[in-house]
Amino acid sequence: MRFDLTDLRLFLAVVDAGSITHGAIEAGMSLPAASERLRDMEAAGEVLLLHRGRRGVVPTEAGEALAHHARAILHQVAQMRGELGRYAKGLRTEVRILANTAAISEFLPERLAPWLTAHPQVDVELKERQSTEIARSIAAGFAEIGILSNAAGTEGLTLRPFAIDRLVMVFPADHDLAGKRQVRFADLLDCHFVGLMDGALQKHIEMQAARLGAKIKLRLTLRGFDGICRMAGEGVGIGIVPETAARRAKRSTRMAFAPLTDDWATRQLSVCVRDETALTPAALSLLDHLTSSSAC
Repeated sequence: MRFDLTDLRLFLAVVDAGSITHGAIEAGMSLPAASERLRDMEAAGEVLLLHRGRRGVVPTEAGEALAHHARAILHQVAQMRGELGRYAKGLRTEVRILANTAAISEFLPERLAPWLTAHPQVDVELKERQSTEIARSIAAGFAEIGILSNAAGTEGLTLRPFAIDRLVMVFPADHDLAGKRQVRFADLLDCHFVGLMDGALQKHIEMQAARLGAKIKLRLTLRGFDGICRMAGEGVGIGIVPETAARRAKRSTRMAFAPLTDDWATRQLSVCVRDETALTPAALSLLDHLTSSSAC
């Protein structure tokens, strides 16, 4: 069996996603290319690695064994590059981070910048995911570091505090809500919203509406929080954004905001890893930096 590192990364991505389509996206491949690689892997070993069904894929017993060894091999390769990077000026290493929307947009840029500047030979692969997906991927060894909310189950993971993320409702300064000190999400579901075009936070908000038996009435979706605040300030619709984004936008936008009283709207963000002792030197250094008091 001649599997290369690209084969192993693809296979783990598919197993982790439970879908060849989503696994291909994760691995940066087209669906036809990913499907062909997986077929070639099975043909080379003359063994079935995945059970394919209408609802996705699950690994066979042989596939579980391959996934176990693939994680070990890719981890050893990452460790090798990290350790050699101490001595080889031209050798680059990479740290993979999975984080939720608020962490990526509101907290990570400021904290990552000084560390990356001080470590010019290290690259960071940063991907946005929902907190539940992050916990599952870190536990499976698909990335070294995760930043997630306390909404996710984190059994078996090591956690360090990262930040408090408070979600608020944004609206025009002359809106009926402007006089309220706080609002309930359930009381706002008859309103029209401006939301995110895509992302973990938007999915999280829509899931909370679904739990109340409702669906968000979206008038417009945008790529960033600043745009949502600007549109909300103009009366296009109300929006939900992190408090840090609302305070920043309020300096230049005629808008107001009020905290949401719902438990899910105040979230403890944590940095999580599977095993600190197994991290590469670069990943451990970044973990320490992200959770140090000077970075917070």
